[in-house]
Amino acid sequence: MPRHLGCLDYTVRGLLGKATDDFCEDGRLVEKTTYDHVTREKLDRILAIIQGSHQKALVMYSNLDLQTQEAYEMAVRGSIRPMNQSPMLITGIRCLHFAPPEFLLEVQCMHETQKQLRRLVHEIGLELKSTAVCSQVRRTRDGCFTLDDALLRTQWDLHSIQNAIQAAAPRVAAELEKSLSPQLGTQQLPGPGQHWPRSALKGQAAGGAVGGSR
Repeated sequence: MPRHLGCLDYTVRGLLGKATDDFCEDGRLVEKTTYDHVTREKLDRILAIIQGSHQKALVMYSNLDLQTQEAYEMAVRGSIRPMNQSPMLITGIRCLHFAPPEFLLEVQCMHETQKQLRRLVHEIGLELKSTAVCSQVRRTRDGCFTLDDALLRTQWDLHSIQNAIQAAAPRVAAELEKSLSPQLGTQQLPGPGQHWPRSALKGQAAGGAVGGSR
């Protein structure tokens, strides 16, 4: 499955057997349930259904006709994105670890909030004929940046920040070129000191701002 542009990656940890008022582990307890009947296979089946329904929603919010060659190529590249405001859209979800009552999910999504991710765990619990709360939400990727790029608190100084920016520059340029490619076709992004081609500028003027707000 292609990785969609604009998605953020998270690991989301859940705990079966109880429900709270805010979907968090330390929230006010609302209900306790059994979870002995929950298996990895049942969880995987629910996750597949969730991913399928959200992929259909992504196509709907993108306003694309999947019968066209352009839409097919965008789907292969993973560059289908909502044209307007949309609810949280999940482009990928899978279970990384299952040891009841605990389970760990990897979620790729866009337009999300932490509360929506916690609610997702709650809804998964209900689909499993049980309950579940979220015990941790951790962002692991934002664009081309991963946890490996994060600076420790002891590295929050000018020298370390400058080095991190310089090291990330080539990846950021590649990510920009990838995200702009649907608008610019096969043209390459201009290098330092170079100018944008007139045709590209005209295309951008007609198509609006690149990327849009997130």
